Amino acid sequence: MSIERVRTDSPWEETIGFARAVAAGDRVLVSGTMPLVGGVLQGEGDPYVQTKVAFGNALAALKPFGVGVAEVLRTRMYLTHLRDADAAARAHRELFEAAPPATTVVVVSGFVDSRVLVEVELEAFRDLSPETEREG
Repeated sequence: MSIERVRTDSPWEETIGFARAVAAGDRVLVSGTMPLVGGVLQGEGDPYVQTKVAFGNALAALKPFGVGVAEVLRTRMYLTHLRDADAAARAHRELFEAAPPATTVVVVSGFVDSRVLVEVELEAFRDLSPETEREG
């Protein structure tokens, strides 16, 4: 089984030494993803916007593997404040309502950037059956 990796422009990938997404067989795992675009925090102070941007970044990391929202099996949302749970949940519901994944929400003490309110992870399935490869 081959392992494939996707890197992005996140400054943390090089500093910490990780890939944004890793695919092994039919599983695709996306690392903790913050609401950064071009290294700039989006939605400062707004957990709804941060959740949408973070999941947008995580979902973009699935594209090289031919996977999208419908193939997401599990999501995790890490929040720095319980008060942000409703806003993060609303953003999650809007993104995944058509194909709801298994989900975990955890409140943590903070992130490497103290302005970040939400960090997300996801796991997806990619169909590697011969029929799917032929349809390509």
